[in-house]
Amino acid sequence: MRKQIAWLWENMDAPYRRRHIIALCICVFSCILLLVNPALSQRLIDEVIVAQNPEPLLAILAVMLAAKLGREGMRYLMVILLETDSQNVIFNLRRRLFEKMQYNDMRFFDSHRTGDLMTRMSADLDWCRHFLSYIDYRIIDAVCTFLFATVYLTIVNWKLTLLLIAITPVLLIITKLFSKHVRPRFVFMREKLSEMNTAAQENIAGNRVVKAFAREEYEKERFEQRNHAFMDSHLRINKLWLTFFPMIELLVNAIQLVTVFVGGLFIIYGELTPGQLAIFTGLSWAVSNPMRELGNLINDLQRFSTSAAKVMELHYGKPEIVDAPDAVEHGRMKGQIEFDHVSFKIDSKPILEDVSFSVQPGQTVAVMGPTGGGKTTLIHLLARFYDVTEGEIRVDGCDVKQWKLKQLRGGIGTATQDVFLFSDTVEGNVAFGNQDLTLDEVKDFARRADAAEFVEKLPEGYDTIIGERGVGLSGGQRQRIALARAMAIRPSILVMDDTTSAVDSETEQYIQEQLRNLPFECTKFIIAQRISSMRDADLILVLQDGRITESGTHKELLEKRGYYWQTYCLQYGIPMKEAV
Repeated sequence: MRKQIAWLWENMDAPYRRRHIIALCICVFSCILLLVNPALSQRLIDEVIVAQNPEPLLAILAVMLAAKLGREGMRYLMVILLETDSQNVIFNLRRRLFEKMQYNDMRFFDSHRTGDLMTRMSADLDWCRHFLSYIDYRIIDAVCTFLFATVYLTIVNWKLTLLLIAITPVLLIITKLFSKHVRPRFVFMREKLSEMNTAAQENIAGNRVVKAFAREEYEKERFEQRNHAFMDSHLRINKLWLTFFPMIELLVNAIQLVTVFVGGLFIIYGELTPGQLAIFTGLSWAVSNPMRELGNLINDLQRFSTSAAKVMELHYGKPEIVDAPDAVEHGRMKGQIEFDHVSFKIDSKPILEDVSFSVQPGQTVAVMGPTGGGKTTLIHLLARFYDVTEGEIRVDGCDVKQWKLKQLRGGIGTATQDVFLFSDTVEGNVAFGNQDLTLDEVKDFARRADAAEFVEKLPEGYDTIIGERGVGLSGGQRQRIALARAMAIRPSILVMDDTTSAVDSETEQYIQEQLRNLPFECTKFIIAQRISSMRDADLILVLQDGRITESGTHKELLEKRGYYWQTYCLQYGIPMKEAV
């Protein structure tokens, strides 16, 4: 708990810290004012009512009214300060966490579910805000109210006060037991919330797949299970609270009974005046109410602790892929690529083994092979989404680990088969990597990707909002916009991972012609299954089970009569015995 509170305090900027301290000081002072009216009530009873002396009545009432108004005014100011500061703190913290996530590496996103990250950025952060705006001041308010009231009552009559607070240790023991049992249940509930959010996020993101397979009922039941598990976890906590709450209420009410019964006896035996008894009845809630609230505050503290721990994990997490201390600044990338005995493993599972090849600036290298052979991994390693396990990848003769990440990835334009388009205009998506593009340049790159014709037919042309993930466009149209986006940054290395898999042969030929006549020089890295996409490449690699089994030009690979030759025969409908 202390770690979470210390972390939250460290992430408060100095102005908010000062304002927060001022607000908590106001809370303490308002607790002192709480004693004014009971003290005046004593005078009202003893000096006015019992003494039948109306002279000080108006003055006492005026002071009581002023104290009440002053206390409420301070409480209002305190709440405004706390709420404003907590919102600003969480705003800045959410911004920092989002910024931190932008620079996390692929391993981070591989190991964290989207729904869980969304929960951390929303519900968990909101509990951090709730601590700053409510929980901490309620704790201070409860402690100060109890202490000030106890001290004042002790001055009035220590015997009766001692009887009232004798119940306190029992309440503390019950609260300690409750806290011990409730924390693991809040951790469990937090996990169930994350699972429910993940299920909802996946269903929404994959709604087309759900509908395509008519799996609505299955998804409904799947979400129902997680929703039910979250509800059950909530109910378990509530049942635990309901087990302890009656005991707390019983002890709290015992304090009030002691006040009335014993206080009455003290008046009979002359140890207490009616006005002093009024003080005890007026402040007995100040002794009992903090005890009653203690259970709720423990509840909230445990939820805050659980949520803050999840946010802290995100906050203190460090990416594995970062700029090396001695990373070198480069000019514009030339596009020379060299894989030197590269091997790569994930959790001891080999993905690539002893891969070596080189490509000169301006050349085209194509990679083909069966699914799962490690083709896309080559791109990830080239852009340093992951680091190689063995060997070295050099760009322009320099190990990619010695490049600044921003400069390395900024020189590589990537278009993949699994296209992600943003909820933005067509122009915004094409210019995503280069915000300085003019509309004419956007149109030129759209034309080169054979996207201009269908874009101009959209309701608002290049200003059309195409929707999340390109909803409303065909697979081929999305691929062409993605290709235009990749070309628009004028990369030194253009990577196309099955970019033309969803377009027809005529469109593919047009795109290949445009790629040969780009207004800038770049090395092209093509991953494809179509022979037509790679037959003109300067180097063709066949990747099987993480190893390069064939390499050469189109003609050379046909002569080897291996995997490439077999694929060629299958795609062109040529009996293998007749193939040349």
